[in-house]
Amino acid sequence: MFLKYQHIERLGAEEVEDLLSGECYVFPKIDGTNGQLWWNNGLCAGSRNRELSLENDNQGFMAWAIKQENIKAFFEEYPDVNLFGEWLVPHTLRTYKDTAWNKFYVFDIIKDFEYMHYETYKPMLEKYNIEYIPALYKVYQPTETQLIKLLDKNVYLIKEGEGYGEGLVIKRYGYKNKYYRTTWAKLVSNDFKSGQYKAELHELKAPVTIEQKIVNKYVTEHLVLKEKMKIHYNTTKTFNPVNVAELFNRIYYSLITEEAWHFIKEHKNPTIDFKKLYKLTIEKVKQILGV
Repeated sequence: MFLKYQHIERLGAEEVEDLLSGECYVFPKIDGTNGQLWWNNGLCAGSRNRELSLENDNQGFMAWAIKQENIKAFFEEYPDVNLFGEWLVPHTLRTYKDTAWNKFYVFDIIKDFEYMHYETYKPMLEKYNIEYIPALYKVYQPTETQLIKLLDKNVYLIKEGEGYGEGLVIKRYGYKNKYYRTTWAKLVSNDFKSGQYKAELHELKAPVTIEQKIVNKYVTEHLVLKEKMKIHYNTTKTFNPVNVAELFNRIYYSLITEEAWHFIKEHKNPTIDFKKLYKLTIEKVKQILGV
């Protein structure tokens, strides 16, 4: 079925608050037109906002797609997913390699209304020789400053010596914003410099904050399960939002009341951002519970 793709928000927007508070994947942003493909008794195509037909196409995207036997073979194995990507036709940025144009580059797969993890869909696409936008970096809790420094590393598909790409897209799989929507962030370059694209995935090491060190050591699986039992949580049921909120608060209360003396002494009376400590505690609890 046709699914309208999300609007990617600029980094720093309210809709992507706390997106960087976990393991993030950084992708090159390419400048074409949004497209999607799915299977419904045959290959179907769409733009960002509408379903396409050969009579009402989007710059030849559907006409191209129905000729791709590898994509049809992919949907024979995975008929219940939507492929989202960029149909690279001339738009604002014209410095892409000549061989890059008029191709579809997958950047997301949705199954059962959830975004599939990059590490999961990458081998699926490779099996059928389907183009996809590769991750440039994986980084845990990056800062905006750190990400800005990566802008000139994006020369994916760009002609040598012709500057760098449109920008970056930052994703954290499993992330939900405060409106309970999965939303990605973008950094857009206003001018372009040369760089050197490296196809392999790199892992960046961000500095570990004092708050993260505390959470890593003291918010344990044992603590989470102990506090969950105290509120008589039934693990066979779907999360009750009231119980989850209570669980977050219980664990944070336990962290402060039972462990503060230890981590203050351990780190020699550190300056602690307690708002950040609370957010990181929630992230760790979600990670342990798999939500």
